[in-house]
Amino acid sequence: MAAGAVAATALLVLAAAAAAVSGLPAINVTAMVFEEGYAPLFGQDNILRSADGRTVSLLLDRSTGSGFISSSMYQHGFFSASIKLPSDYTAGVVVAFYTSNGDVFEKRHDELDFEFLGNIRGKPWRVQTNVYGNGSVSRGREERYVLPFDPTTEFHRYSILWTAAAVAFYVDDVPVREVRRSASMGGDFPSKPMSLYATVWDASTWATSGGRYRVNYRYGPFVASFTDLALLGCRADPIRMVAGGGPQQASCAADEEALRASDVAVMTVEKQQAMRRFREQNMVYSYCYDTLRYPVALPECDVVESERRRFKDSGHLRFALRRRGPRRSSRGAAAGRAAAAARAAAASRATAAAAAAKKQAADM
Repeated sequence: MAAGAVAATALLVLAAAAAAVSGLPAINVTAMVFEEGYAPLFGQDNILRSADGRTVSLLLDRSTGSGFISSSMYQHGFFSASIKLPSDYTAGVVVAFYTSNGDVFEKRHDELDFEFLGNIRGKPWRVQTNVYGNGSVSRGREERYVLPFDPTTEFHRYSILWTAAAVAFYVDDVPVREVRRSASMGGDFPSKPMSLYATVWDASTWATSGGRYRVNYRYGPFVASFTDLALLGCRADPIRMVAGGGPQQASCAADEEALRASDVAVMTVEKQQAMRRFREQNMVYSYCYDTLRYPVALPECDVVESERRRFKDSGHLRFALRRRGPRRSSRGAAAGRAAAAARAAAASRATAAAAAAKKQAADM
């Protein structure tokens, strides 16, 4: 079987397994080859692609990080990738998967973030989500979670849904956060066309224990791999859209209506229940419960009393989450073995060779 076919089969296995665990139907979107929707952003020599173009690895070494960007900007959409994070000692390392228009609207940009925050050996990766609208960086809307699986051993899918009515973040097809638009949010809700980005970079000054632990390049290069790349949305010119849009705005309005009516966007009772379970079991910080920072909760906050009681006034969890030992994956061992075999067949041997060469050069 060809590598591309093996990878496609693995994605179907993983989606079905994730759905079985969560009790939710799998989100079916069409994955694309890198060149169909993306281009290098920076660190060109640290961007490695598999032979079939469906898996991209971003490297961070002593010389630079790396990143890629969508070839188009989108007015709303569903943005998704399966990601495998660097392993071992990753303090100070940040892997980001996010949408933004900061290159076009420097002082009033919009942004939707997945930020994966590395850690010292033995401590888990944490993932942070954030929402900015119209340059509202002084009102960060961070939530932070500890993932219920090891994100370094297998690929897991992370998705951002953005419509005119709501933003939702998904982990393995399970919604983990929803921010619904309200009149009181005003321009804080993202509304202008955005590009999709993926990056790995050195955030030693803040990412791990407030900068206490920095990137140690003896453990590099740090490799984050992306596959199952998906872009579902209306391509848009940001300047024209902000100026009125004309025919383009009408076309995007029709696409928006179809997206909001799709299975991806409809927040069913089952999705709401799965989201509540994830948050109860994995959320370790929420700005909505950070009364030191926001004595009056921001308008979109849906304060859940059962959640609120578990958090300090600082918004951090009162007690450390306790795990029952390491878990390879929430999808189950069988799916994990299938995924590992498929990924090994699909990934380019050149990626591993290049990473090894870079490590050898860094150690010289």
